[in-house]
Amino acid sequence: MTQPTVFTSNAVPPIHVIHENPDWLPPFAKAFAARGEGFVDWNLSDGAFDLSTPPPAGLFYNRMSASAHSRGHRYSPEYASAVIAWLTAHDRPVINGPGAIALEVNKAAQLARLERAGEPVPRTVAALGAEKVAEAAESFAPGPVIVKPNRGGKGLGIQLFENAHEAAARSRAGTLPGSTDGITLLQDYIRTTDGSVTRAEFIGGRLFYAVRIDTGGTFELCPADVCAPEEAAATGGPVFTVVENVVEPELEQAIGVFLRDAGIDIAGVEFARDADGRPYVYDVNTNTNYNPDAERAAGVSAPQALVDYLIRERNRHFASPRIAFNGWGLVPGRIAAAE
Repeated sequence: MTQPTVFTSNAVPPIHVIHENPDWLPPFAKAFAARGEGFVDWNLSDGAFDLSTPPPAGLFYNRMSASAHSRGHRYSPEYASAVIAWLTAHDRPVINGPGAIALEVNKAAQLARLERAGEPVPRTVAALGAEKVAEAAESFAPGPVIVKPNRGGKGLGIQLFENAHEAAARSRAGTLPGSTDGITLLQDYIRTTDGSVTRAEFIGGRLFYAVRIDTGGTFELCPADVCAPEEAAATGGPVFTVVENVVEPELEQAIGVFLRDAGIDIAGVEFARDADGRPYVYDVNTNTNYNPDAERAAGVSAPQALVDYLIRERNRHFASPRIAFNGWGLVPGRIAAAE
């Protein structure tokens, strides 16, 4: 067994980052480095853990994505759920814990909780089976309808049908995109006056900033550098712009209630305004990414704010002045004496 290392008041167990996509980590790694911190990389694209042993010590930050299947990691969210259950069973602090992972892969559950928190959401029908999807689509006709997978991520598989009858016909013909969990959502289309939507970034349950997104007619609006939404960029001007005073206090408060009740610490919450200016929340991203160009123009850094929040939370949970740590877990009964 490795001999424990004694950590004094300025040395505490590490922060562990749970994910399945290393391409999204560089901005956060840079932010950790800026604070002289490292982190433990938990890539759950595969893995194994022994339920009979305690987890490592430290703070755990869950960044598991609903779009894992698009990178060949179909079951990583389920595996992450098992890992997080193991961590919480041993009282390990998890940022974006069981509540976040459950809602990340279930948009219908997101909307149900949003409504309970008093958020205006678009009318949505969840359907299983081609005929039920067709019947649900017809209930929106002759108007438009959005068809989306209940579990997608990055806007994958979302389609707008200006006449819902077409969506019904496509479903009966078997040519609608499917969902990883088999459930299709049919949703009112909130037609905005300028084609933009807003994404409100919350860190530690509080609004950090909001970003205006020029959709350019696409629904694949991942803000990370590696996503590069070229269709939207072709409209000219920046796709993502940090904006102020676009989230009214009532909306901010309602989102905060939703996040707290759902056990979500960090999220990007997207909403669209109709012609009367009423906001409708339609999506919550608990593995949120940030657009570096928009941040550079505004002089802000959500990755740095997020990492600072993680460090504060880690220090709050592990505030004992001296801890014995063996590199994997707290050593039972080995609290170091002062020298």
